[in-house]
Amino acid sequence: MSVTVYIPCDSSAVSIGADRVANAVAQEAKNRGVEINVVRNGSRGLYWLEPMVEVATDKGRVAYGAVKTSDVAGLFDADFLNGGAHTLNLGLTEEIPYLNKQQRLTFARVGITDPVSVEDYVAHNGYRGLKNALSYSQADVVKHVSDSGLRGRGGAAFPTGIKWNTVLNTQADQKYIICNADEGDSGTFSDRMIMEGDPLVLIEGMTIAGLAVGATQGYIYLRIEYPHALEILNKAIENATAAGYLGENIQGSGKTFHLEVRQGAGAYVCGEETALMESLEGKRGLVRFKPPLPAISGLFGKPTVVNNVISLASVPIILDKGGDFYRDFGMGRSRGTLPLQLAGNLKHTGLVELAFGATLREVLYDFGGGSATGKPIRAVQVGGPLGSYLPESQFDTPLDYEAFAEIWAVLGHGGIVAFDETVDLAQMAKYSMEFCVEESCGKCTPCRIGSTRGYEVMDEIVNKRDLDKNIPLLRSLCDTMLNGSLCAMGGMTPYPVLSALNHFPEDFGIEKNV
Repeated sequence: MSVTVYIPCDSSAVSIGADRVANAVAQEAKNRGVEINVVRNGSRGLYWLEPMVEVATDKGRVAYGAVKTSDVAGLFDADFLNGGAHTLNLGLTEEIPYLNKQQRLTFARVGITDPVSVEDYVAHNGYRGLKNALSYSQADVVKHVSDSGLRGRGGAAFPTGIKWNTVLNTQADQKYIICNADEGDSGTFSDRMIMEGDPLVLIEGMTIAGLAVGATQGYIYLRIEYPHALEILNKAIENATAAGYLGENIQGSGKTFHLEVRQGAGAYVCGEETALMESLEGKRGLVRFKPPLPAISGLFGKPTVVNNVISLASVPIILDKGGDFYRDFGMGRSRGTLPLQLAGNLKHTGLVELAFGATLREVLYDFGGGSATGKPIRAVQVGGPLGSYLPESQFDTPLDYEAFAEIWAVLGHGGIVAFDETVDLAQMAKYSMEFCVEESCGKCTPCRIGSTRGYEVMDEIVNKRDLDKNIPLLRSLCDTMLNGSLCAMGGMTPYPVLSALNHFPEDFGIEKNV
């Protein structure tokens, strides 16, 4: 009887040898005359244990990690195909504390299924949301999304239902659904994990969105640095179309929705929805003036829904179990779950999906395990390169959009990057200005010129020159960028700069007030 062995195809796992391990396992089984079935699944998100190999046993899947090719023969000797004892044995996968303490809704299938198998997807409750959506009116589908409290997971946290309702009620001969998969924030990888580990949940979510608002064409705008995701998405789209879940006459309903993947060219600013649409139209990625809003006049001047990967991937469970089910997770106006990405100086880096409300400290220590160096965590940047640097005194802030706004911070896409006591926050603030210089589209003066002058001023400050003049000048520049920039690129660059200056003044040569 064949034993099923799961080895991730996730690009992070592949980068540290998952393909080599998969080949070694298959070859060792062949040499020993053992019949196995190797399934390339998505990563479970425990990146410090990758490549993590799982074996299906009568008791459930047993995990081994981190596995190197040199470990493979020893694993077979230890009878790992039957869950045998070995120094790399992690026990039953579902009982690993890092996983067991999570609340996985959007990532419920990631690491469990064959990413491109429609049959496997359906066997694990896939396409139940679409089935329900096909039986509802368009307004009812939108109402479920509105009732769920789902907000944009790309950073802006705009209510998804409002956006969909606007497109639904705007008359046009053509409407579009765009998935913003231009994941460019430092320390973020949840979009990539969905696209590589469970692309069909994204495809189902986009199909439901299309049916809800009357859009027949969708585009996934994919970050060019994600070649593995491109290959897997295209294969999943092909399989979904062949199975009647995409294209013409979806599941005999008479409804149509087509989907294509388009690659960006590597510009960070194209994560902004209007610059993204300019790029999709074949133009230079420049931010548009608003109004008109994309929901009224978006791609090619037509009503367009633009949502992030995680937003769209959360839709199937909402349509499967209802808006109230999803809304029961979370706190305040932040409903449902958020996939948090732990990166930087932490022992246990990876993905953690939790309901809103857990504190930053809980995530850093209960899941992240504290710093990898063993030194105190001095600062954490949440929300990507334009997010604030938070000091230890703010680690008890709950992960909630409004709670973060109260401390002049952003939760954003859920990326969390930790730094120990060796970090120089003045240098990090300088880097933030440099990042804006490099990535600004150049359309508005505050961002284009402000970041350039900001970098020059930061260079003076890190070299401790004329601080009495340059510190006020830096604050003035940040005020101009914050209030005068056309989009969040320039408007949020002051967040990391001023938070570093306010919370860690000693790194800028300023005496800290006690």
